[in-house]
Amino acid sequence: MTKRRVVVTGLGIVSPVGNDLTSSWNNIINGVSGIDLITHFDTTNFATKFAGEVKNFSTDGFFDAKEARRTDRFIQMGVVAGVQAVRDAGLEDLANLDKERVGLIIGSGIGGLPTIENHTLILKDKGPRKIGPFFIPGALGNMIAGQLSILYGYKGVSYGIVSACASSNHCIGDAARYIEYGDCDVMLAGGAESSICGTGVAGFNSLKALSTRNDDPKAASRPWDKGRDGFVMGEGSAVLVLEEYEHAVKRGAKIYAEVVGFGATSDAYHITSPTVDGPARSMKMALKNAAINPDQVGYINAHGTSTPVGDINETNAVKQVFGDHAYNLSVSSTKSMTGHLLGAASAIEAVFSIMAIKDSIIPPTINLVDQDPECDLDHTANVAKPKALESAMSNSFGFGGTNSTVIFKKV
Repeated sequence: MTKRRVVVTGLGIVSPVGNDLTSSWNNIINGVSGIDLITHFDTTNFATKFAGEVKNFSTDGFFDAKEARRTDRFIQMGVVAGVQAVRDAGLEDLANLDKERVGLIIGSGIGGLPTIENHTLILKDKGPRKIGPFFIPGALGNMIAGQLSILYGYKGVSYGIVSACASSNHCIGDAARYIEYGDCDVMLAGGAESSICGTGVAGFNSLKALSTRNDDPKAASRPWDKGRDGFVMGEGSAVLVLEEYEHAVKRGAKIYAEVVGFGATSDAYHITSPTVDGPARSMKMALKNAAINPDQVGYINAHGTSTPVGDINETNAVKQVFGDHAYNLSVSSTKSMTGHLLGAASAIEAVFSIMAIKDSIIPPTINLVDQDPECDLDHTANVAKPKALESAMSNSFGFGGTNSTVIFKKV
């Protein structure tokens, strides 16, 4: 059986650096940080007091106000990004779209943590009768896909994937395969996360995973820099419209890029500590699936979380996979500007990888002022650079030893 080609025809994004594609991408290529002091809750007693929050977020024009109030913030962001993507792809008013062949796979690493936190307090303070009927459906991880399928009448496959910080890449990879093997013609794929709440920050603080650079939040996320001291939490969402190539061409859709490779592996080692082998095998699997040589990849949007161990580990994995070509690659971490969006990270980073191909520009890694000698690749320090790209790779790795890689190619 010949696999069908899968292309990207729509993009939607809500991020710490912008609430749509244009503003997010412009800020990314201009090195603008979206990280600042936390406003969602009182951080007085917390070791970390900053994050990459989404600013001035509104569901107006995207999501019914009454329905939005019944859902967690991550669902709201996911629906808004999904609607943006559908509109960008020109699907909203498309006649003769077979909605039984349109599916959705949109995930989250943690789901509705603020809603769970809030209802736990309601239960403690006011008792079980004060827990409302929308608590459970308003916090479920699959509900972005559910809400969007209801909104648009899409009747294909609908679910969410939970695989920590690799969730969205897994969603994109699985969605592409539904199209490749003929089960759907169009898929909405991506993820959302909004876990900047007391329990979320306290939990990551207890793991010693977060930066505590409270005196200079915008400089806190500094992948591959000697001064890095942990990651910065972020929130947001991105959704991609994936479409079978001939289906897209027939309706005259604009095509951003092609999804050509997907890899997914497990370290089978530790719940939080990484190995070089797992990420390396994920990248190799994606290259094999894409049927391209390593030297055809010009850019890697790295996992690059700004943790002391993780950044070195990913650098070594890239060297293992790409050999001498590793030093010809452009590598950057847009997390230096957005923070780490956990389960939504690879969704927004897929958008940035695709736009890098489209606009022939490499996003920078900001705050890279004293590069760690053990992270000695071209990490595109501080300033974006022009570069024509044939293909780009996006990595995301997660707790539990889960790894994911997606490769996009110019059409």
